[in-house]
Amino acid sequence: MTQLDLRPYWYLRHGQTDWNREGLSQGRTDVPLNATGIEQAGAAVGFVLPGLKTLTPFTHIVSSPLDRAFQTAAILREGLITHGLEALPLETDDGLEEVCFGEQEGQPMGDWYDSWIAGEYTPQGAERFEDLKTRAVDAVNRATQLGGVPLIVAHGALFRALRAAMNLPANVRLPNATPLWLEPGETTADAWTLTVVSDSPTA
Repeated sequence: MTQLDLRPYWYLRHGQTDWNREGLSQGRTDVPLNATGIEQAGAAVGFVLPGLKTLTPFTHIVSSPLDRAFQTAAILREGLITHGLEALPLETDDGLEEVCFGEQEGQPMGDWYDSWIAGEYTPQGAERFEDLKTRAVDAVNRATQLGGVPLIVAHGALFRALRAAMNLPANVRLPNATPLWLEPGETTADAWTLTVVSDSPTA
């Protein structure tokens, strides 16, 4: 499997959708943000602004092409512009799409995630966790190889795969629209440092 390059990056999961609220597996189904999700994406600006002063600021945004992620990225970008920041490049990468959950899409979230991550169970028609991990790592590497520091805007299961690649416990739920700052260890065998950038929101 491709190794995650030892370059820092920011990560933001999309805002809430109706399927999030209802506890349904979304996967590749292109569910848009709901009103709460739009508010969360806007509120993320207030969390990011102080982080840009205390951490290495991101220089470009790379988003999943699925609507819920791209809309979150666009709202955040516009919010930063209204606070006087320059308009950052925003592009999409198909490798950042959420995992395909096959027959589980649209179904209530089950207790099969640990088995899926371990490679013991994959829903019919779904993507294997190892395949997702390779795809996610390749996409983040493309983003960090552009120069500067990217903000990756994508999905929850995809971030579980990245957690595994960063030698962190994989099956940890990432809240909607919570910005993260990720720093690598000294070697690929070391765990990354994850900082939640949401302690001091600004107006």
